[in-house]
Parts: sequence; C-alpha cells; structure tokens
Amino acid sequence: MAIRKRIGIMMPTTNTTVEPDFHRVAPPGVTIHSQHLWLTTHGFGPDEIREAMDRMNDELEEGARHLAQGKVEVVSMVGTTNSFYRDLAWSDEMERIMSQGAGGLPAVATSPSVVQALKFFGAKKISAATPYPDWSNERLKLYFESAGFDVLNVEGEPWASKAGAQRMNDQDPEAIVDFASRVCRDEADVLFCPCTGWRAFEAAPELEQRLGKPVVTAVQATAWRVFRKAGITQPIAGNGRLLELMPPIED
Repeated sequence: MAIRKRIGIMMPTTNTTVEPDFHRVAPPGVTIHSQHLWLTTHGFGPDEIREAMDRMNDELEEGARHLAQGKVEVVSMVGTTNSFYRDLAWSDEMERIMSQGAGGLPAVATSPSVVQALKFFGAKKISAATPYPDWSNERLKLYFESAGFDVLNVEGEPWASKAGAQRMNDQDPEAIVDFASRVCRDEADVLFCPCTGWRAFEAAPELEQRLGKPVVTAVQATAWRVFRKAGITQPIAGNGRLLELMPPIED
C-alpha cells in the first residue's frame, strides 16, 4: 500500500471554506489535516481587526506543533489578513514561527504565496476584489505595493465587507464572479481575490473565462505552494490556471 502524503493546514475558527477547498483539490493519495486558530466575530475598526489578528497569530507556533504530531509533510496557515496586516517581514516571520513549532518542517503562509503566484504570471499591475472593510483593504494595498506591484484598485464587495468573518463564508460564488468581474480593471495583468473564508477559489475558473486573464485567489495560491513543498507536481484541472500549470515555487 502506498504511503499517503499528509498536508497540515491551519485556519481561523470562523472559516468554513478552507477545508472544503483543500479536500476538493487534493490529488489522490494526499490527505488534509486541520487545526483551527481562535477567531470570532469582531468589529471593523483598525484596533478591533488588529487585536483579532494578533490573538490568532499568537497560536501559530502551538498550532503547528499540534499538526506535526500527525507526521504531516508541510504546515500552513491559510489566512490572508493575518499575513498582510503588518508588513512583508511579518509574513516571512510567520513561516519561521510555524516551522519552529513543527520541528523544522516546511511552512507556508498565504500572502507570500500570493506574491509568488503573481510573479509567476508576470504581473505588474493588479486589481483586487475583496470581502474586506476599508482598513483591511488599505493594509492589503500597502503590503502588495511593498512587494513591488502597482495595485490599481482594491474594492470591497458591499455585502461581504459588512457580513463579518463568519457570514462571508456563505456568499454564493456566482455573486463573487459578478462583483469581481465588474471591478477588475482592463489594464490589470491579474485579478487577485484575497480572504480564505471567501469562496473566490470556486469562482476563479469562471472569472478567468470572463476576464481573459489569470485570477489568483488566497486559497488557490496557498494550496499551490503547499503542494509543491510536499513534492506534488501533477497539474490539477478545473480550478484556475495556477493549479493547472502547477509551476515550480521559489523556495
């Protein structure tokens, strides 16, 4: 009997999107193992969001330690805001903290994975369609500008941006397609859809068809980099160009 490849993923306690997404795209013989980090409904102000992200990130090392007991091959935190709300240095530090907690296993955070995906597609100018309130959108813009991209616009979907961390999981992907295709600028090289609790990964193939350009989502980019770090190289069809191409990663 072949030995399975085991992938360890962490996500916020409010997130009911990441696990279905990973299970849906995992190749045969790859199993997904989860650890939830504390997050609950919080306000939309800067202090409230930052406090919620800080508390969740305080559990990164312990969460990675728990996952490592399952003999996984890689650990990851599949979350966007908690990886961009500080700066580029912090998202790199997240990966170091997780690897340390997991006894040196490879570790993956979401925002650095998105940066790599955007670079693979040669993106210079990007549009972002999000489920975020204003402060999170502002922090996202700063992060990706610091990474070298011209962020043309960051638009928050009106319902999702007021729904809160739990309810945004329930927005129909068709609504995401309609919104994101409207706000993506013609001159953008790539459309980016952040937030691992938003069902943008399911919307990606239709968005790419409508827009005629690559679409990178938070879960998609994280899954790509996680799978590659685990030695999984086979193309995964039907979930957007990134997984269909399954290009090498930088690290």
